[in-house]
Amino acid sequence: MRIATWNVNSIRARVGRTVDWMVREDIDVLAMQEIKCKPEQFPLEAFEAAGYEVAIHGFSQWNGVAIASRLPLEDVTTTFEGMPGFLKGQEGPDLPKEARAMGATINGVRLWSLYVPNGRSLDDPHYVYKLDWLAALKNDTANWLAKNPGVPLALMGDFNVAPFDSDMGDPSIIPGLSTHVSPAEREAIAAFGEIGLTDVVRPLVPEGFTYWDYKQLRFPRNEGMRIDFILGSPEFAELVTAASIHRNERKGEAPSDHVPVLVELDLPTEDDDDRPMIF
Repeated sequence: MRIATWNVNSIRARVGRTVDWMVREDIDVLAMQEIKCKPEQFPLEAFEAAGYEVAIHGFSQWNGVAIASRLPLEDVTTTFEGMPGFLKGQEGPDLPKEARAMGATINGVRLWSLYVPNGRSLDDPHYVYKLDWLAALKNDTANWLAKNPGVPLALMGDFNVAPFDSDMGDPSIIPGLSTHVSPAEREAIAAFGEIGLTDVVRPLVPEGFTYWDYKQLRFPRNEGMRIDFILGSPEFAELVTAASIHRNERKGEAPSDHVPVLVELDLPTEDDDDRPMIF
């Protein structure tokens, strides 16, 4: 079973690239972030023609997440317990929740497509929102794991945090002055390890960025960041047999500023018998 995550940075602008890559790489499940459209605007026909069912969560031209799967999507949800909301210039418990999370169970595996808030700057309310959002996600995940022992789970997506110095190659991001590398953000990501989740890609792909800004020739200079992850429970991690970061998807015409991150699981899918045999 081949599972991937990709911040597509507008699915309507990149539907051709996205579906072509999924078919070429034989992807069973793709978690997408920043789809930047409402469900009725999503280019569903291209995915269906390629054999995918899609669950979509988006409100406007900002944010938005989706999951495309060859296998049935079950128990789909678009919020988690304690998920905070955000509205610029406003505070309080009833702020609108953004389209940043989608969970689904596929072939017995619980998967989440997540677009963690950017944070903007260390003195911006969005930074506090980001930390609160990650803390609530961790708490909800811990509770879910306790209630569903033995079920593989993975949190996938754009976490907007570079956990280690080696994950940051963009010289415009300055430790102590910029988001993505602050101690509090890194501690928030490390806290998922306290509940048993691990980065299942890094042991197999120890180096490599997943995002390059469009400005200042960041990609040709390889001044990127590693901010897209697949964090798996012990049961999920045991299934992982391969992983890859698809850097070449940052090349070519009108690419996203992120690239896909893929893992392969030792888990049969319903249509395995229909796939061509390779000797």
